[in-house]
Amino acid sequence: MDKTTELKNLHKKWKEECQCELKKTATQAVPGDGSPNAEIVFIGEAPGKSEDEQGRPFVGAAGKFLAEMLELINLKKEDVYITNVVKYRPPNNRDPLPEEKSLCREWLLGELKIIQPKLIIFLGRHAMNNFFPELKISGAHGKLLIKPFKGMSTKYFFPLYHPAAALYDGSMRETLKDDFKKIPKVLQEIDKRGKN
Repeated sequence: MDKTTELKNLHKKWKEECQCELKKTATQAVPGDGSPNAEIVFIGEAPGKSEDEQGRPFVGAAGKFLAEMLELINLKKEDVYITNVVKYRPPNNRDPLPEEKSLCREWLLGELKIIQPKLIIFLGRHAMNNFFPELKISGAHGKLLIKPFKGMSTKYFFPLYHPAAALYDGSMRETLKDDFKKIPKVLQEIDKRGKN
Protein backbone atom coordinates (compact mmCIF):
# COMPACT_ATOMS: atom_id res chain seq x y z
CA MET A 1 0.00 0.00 0.00
CA ASP A 2 1.39 3.44 -0.88
CA LYS A 3 1.73 6.24 1.66
CA THR A 4 -1.11 8.30 0.14
CA THR A 5 -3.55 5.44 0.66
CA GLU A 6 -2.15 4.71 4.13
CA LEU A 7 -2.72 8.34 5.16
CA LYS A 8 -6.25 8.35 3.71
CA ASN A 9 -7.07 5.23 5.71
CA LEU A 10 -5.49 6.68 8.86
CA HIS A 11 -7.53 9.90 8.57
CA LYS A 12 -10.73 7.95 7.91
CA LYS A 13 -10.12 5.72 10.95
CA TRP A 14 -9.39 8.61 13.33
CA LYS A 15 -12.21 10.82 12.07
CA GLU A 16 -14.48 8.02 13.28
CA GLU A 17 -12.55 6.95 16.38
CA CYS A 18 -11.04 10.16 17.81
CA GLN A 19 -12.62 10.85 21.21
CA CYS A 20 -11.54 14.50 21.38
CA GLU A 21 -14.24 16.71 22.95
CA LEU A 22 -13.50 19.42 20.36
CA LYS A 23 -15.26 17.24 17.80
CA LYS A 24 -18.57 18.49 19.24
CA THR A 25 -17.86 22.17 18.57
CA ALA A 26 -15.70 22.02 15.43
CA THR A 27 -17.15 22.01 11.90
CA GLN A 28 -14.93 19.10 10.85
CA ALA A 29 -11.64 17.35 11.45
CA VAL A 30 -8.53 18.95 9.95
CA PRO A 31 -6.06 16.15 9.19
CA GLY A 32 -2.55 16.81 7.92
CA ASP A 33 -1.99 17.74 4.29
CA GLY A 34 0.89 17.76 1.82
CA SER A 35 3.37 15.29 0.39
CA PRO A 36 3.26 11.79 1.90
CA ASN A 37 6.93 11.50 0.86
CA ALA A 38 7.98 14.76 2.51
CA GLU A 39 11.40 15.04 4.15
CA ILE A 40 9.96 17.72 6.44
CA VAL A 41 6.82 17.60 8.55
CA PHE A 42 5.59 20.83 10.13
CA ILE A 43 3.49 20.45 13.26
CA GLY A 44 1.31 23.33 14.39
CA GLU A 45 -0.95 23.62 17.39
CA ALA A 46 -4.61 23.40 16.28
CA PRO A 47 -6.81 24.45 13.37
CA GLY A 48 -8.16 28.01 13.30
CA LYS A 49 -11.34 29.39 11.73
CA SER A 50 -10.29 29.08 8.04
CA GLU A 51 -8.88 25.59 8.63
CA ASP A 52 -12.09 24.50 10.38
CA GLU A 53 -14.15 25.75 7.42
CA GLN A 54 -11.94 24.24 4.69
CA GLY A 55 -10.79 21.06 6.45
CA ARG A 56 -7.12 21.72 5.63
CA PRO A 57 -4.27 22.93 7.88
CA PHE A 58 -2.61 26.35 7.54
CA VAL A 59 -4.91 27.91 4.93
CA GLY A 60 -5.49 31.21 6.81
CA ALA A 61 -3.14 34.17 7.35
CA ALA A 62 -0.55 32.08 9.22
CA GLY A 63 -0.61 29.58 6.35
CA LYS A 64 0.06 32.32 3.79
CA PHE A 65 3.00 33.50 5.89
CA LEU A 66 4.27 29.91 6.13
CA ALA A 67 4.06 29.60 2.31
CA GLU A 68 6.10 32.82 1.96
CA MET A 69 8.77 31.45 4.28
CA LEU A 70 8.88 28.13 2.42
CA GLU A 71 9.63 30.14 -0.75
CA LEU A 72 12.65 31.63 1.05
CA ILE A 73 14.19 28.15 1.02
CA ASN A 74 12.81 27.14 -2.42
CA LEU A 75 10.05 24.89 -1.14
CA LYS A 76 6.30 24.87 -1.69
CA LYS A 77 3.55 23.67 0.63
CA GLU A 78 3.15 20.66 -1.70
CA ASP A 79 6.78 19.61 -0.95
CA VAL A 80 6.23 19.30 2.80
CA TYR A 81 3.59 17.82 5.07
CA ILE A 82 1.74 20.10 7.47
CA THR A 83 -0.33 18.92 10.40
CA ASN A 84 -1.42 19.93 13.90
CA VAL A 85 -1.16 18.46 17.38
CA VAL A 86 -4.96 18.76 17.73
CA LYS A 87 -7.14 17.96 14.70
CA TYR A 88 -10.22 19.99 15.70
CA ARG A 89 -10.55 23.75 16.21
CA PRO A 90 -10.76 24.80 19.87
CA PRO A 91 -13.66 27.24 20.50
CA ASN A 92 -12.63 30.89 19.95
CA ASN A 93 -9.11 29.70 19.06
CA ARG A 94 -8.25 29.08 22.71
CA ASP A 95 -5.16 26.96 23.50
CA PRO A 96 -5.79 23.22 23.26
CA LEU A 97 -6.09 21.52 26.64
CA PRO A 98 -3.72 18.70 27.69
CA GLU A 99 -6.48 16.07 27.38
CA GLU A 100 -7.37 17.29 23.88
CA LYS A 101 -3.74 16.96 22.84
CA SER A 102 -3.47 13.48 24.31
CA LEU A 103 -6.70 12.30 22.61
CA CYS A 104 -5.35 13.42 19.21
CA ARG A 105 -1.80 12.14 19.86
CA GLU A 106 -2.15 8.69 18.27
CA TRP A 107 -3.49 10.32 15.10
CA LEU A 108 -0.43 12.57 14.91
CA LEU A 109 1.96 9.69 15.66
CA GLY A 110 0.24 7.65 12.94
CA GLU A 111 0.94 10.40 10.39
CA LEU A 112 4.60 10.58 11.43
CA LYS A 113 4.97 6.79 11.29
CA ILE A 114 3.67 6.66 7.69
CA ILE A 115 5.66 9.64 6.38
CA GLN A 116 8.90 8.97 8.28
CA PRO A 117 10.27 12.46 7.69
CA LYS A 118 13.92 13.34 8.03
CA LEU A 119 13.04 16.41 10.12
CA ILE A 120 10.06 17.50 12.23
CA ILE A 121 9.59 21.24 12.60
CA PHE A 122 7.49 22.51 15.47
CA LEU A 123 5.47 25.64 14.80
CA GLY A 124 5.12 27.16 18.25
CA ARG A 125 5.41 26.03 21.85
CA HIS A 126 2.35 23.74 21.93
CA ALA A 127 3.74 21.52 19.20
CA MET A 128 7.20 21.52 20.79
CA ASN A 129 5.92 20.88 24.33
CA ASN A 130 4.00 17.87 23.04
CA PHE A 131 7.41 16.20 22.57
CA PHE A 132 9.68 18.34 24.77
CA PRO A 133 7.51 19.45 27.71
CA GLU A 134 10.45 20.94 29.62
CA LEU A 135 11.64 23.37 26.92
CA LYS A 136 10.74 27.02 26.41
CA ILE A 137 10.26 28.16 22.81
CA SER A 138 12.16 31.40 23.51
CA GLY A 139 15.30 29.37 24.26
CA ALA A 140 14.84 26.45 21.86
CA HIS A 141 13.74 28.13 18.62
CA GLY A 142 16.14 27.81 15.69
CA LYS A 143 18.14 24.99 17.32
CA LEU A 144 18.31 21.36 16.19
CA LEU A 145 17.04 19.01 18.90
CA ILE A 146 17.99 15.34 18.74
CA LYS A 147 16.05 12.79 20.74
CA PRO A 148 14.86 9.28 19.84
CA PHE A 149 11.22 8.46 20.65
CA LYS A 150 9.84 4.94 20.90
CA GLY A 151 8.01 3.93 17.73
CA MET A 152 9.24 6.94 15.71
CA SER A 153 11.83 6.82 12.95
CA THR A 154 12.58 10.54 13.24
CA LYS A 155 14.81 11.84 15.98
CA TYR A 156 15.57 15.31 14.57
CA PHE A 157 13.40 18.25 15.61
CA PHE A 158 13.59 21.97 14.92
CA PRO A 159 11.36 24.38 16.90
CA LEU A 160 10.21 27.69 15.43
CA TYR A 161 7.93 30.44 16.64
CA HIS A 162 4.38 29.98 15.38
CA PRO A 163 3.70 32.00 12.19
CA ALA A 164 0.49 33.37 13.74
CA ALA A 165 2.47 34.90 16.62
CA ALA A 166 4.95 36.41 14.17
CA LEU A 167 2.12 38.07 12.23
CA TYR A 168 1.43 40.29 15.25
CA ASP A 169 5.01 40.88 16.36
CA GLY A 170 7.45 42.37 13.86
CA SER A 171 10.62 41.38 15.74
CA MET A 172 9.42 37.78 16.02
CA ARG A 173 8.72 37.81 12.28
CA GLU A 174 12.39 38.54 11.52
CA THR A 175 13.53 35.87 13.99
CA LEU A 176 11.21 33.35 12.36
CA LYS A 177 12.54 34.18 8.89
CA ASP A 178 16.14 33.88 10.12
CA ASP A 179 15.38 30.51 11.75
CA PHE A 180 13.60 29.35 8.61
CA LYS A 181 16.66 30.09 6.50
CA LYS A 182 18.61 27.62 8.67
CA ILE A 183 16.43 24.67 7.55
CA PRO A 184 18.51 23.67 4.46
CA LYS A 185 21.67 23.63 6.65
CA VAL A 186 19.86 21.57 9.27
CA LEU A 187 18.91 19.02 6.60
CA GLN A 188 22.56 18.84 5.46
CA GLU A 189 23.63 18.32 9.07
CA ILE A 190 21.15 15.42 9.41
CA ASP A 191 22.46 13.88 6.16
CA LYS A 192 25.98 14.07 7.56
CA ARG A 193 24.95 12.29 10.72
CA GLY A 194 23.24 9.61 8.65
CA LYS A 195 19.74 8.35 9.32
CA ASN A 196 20.71 6.77 12.62
